[in-house]
Amino acid sequence: MMGWGHGWGWFGAVMMVILWLAIIAGVVALIKWLWTGGPQHGAGGEQSPLDILKARYARGEINKEEFEQKKKDLGT
Repeated sequence: MMGWGHGWGWFGAVMMVILWLAIIAGVVALIKWLWTGGPQHGAGGEQSPLDILKARYARGEINKEEFEQKKKDLGT
């Protein structure tokens, strides 16, 4: 009976499981947050149409003429 007589009983065991689940959930949330880029994504992780257009141009998906035309179409 050593170690079981401190008055916690099953409550202590349940609290230990809850503690470990909270730690694991926190680690998973941290890894997901870091994997998606952290805080630089802004609110909701949404990009403006101009940001998307700039990214496409930077990746070489569109050429300069297409970039300028689409930028003009966006009104910026």
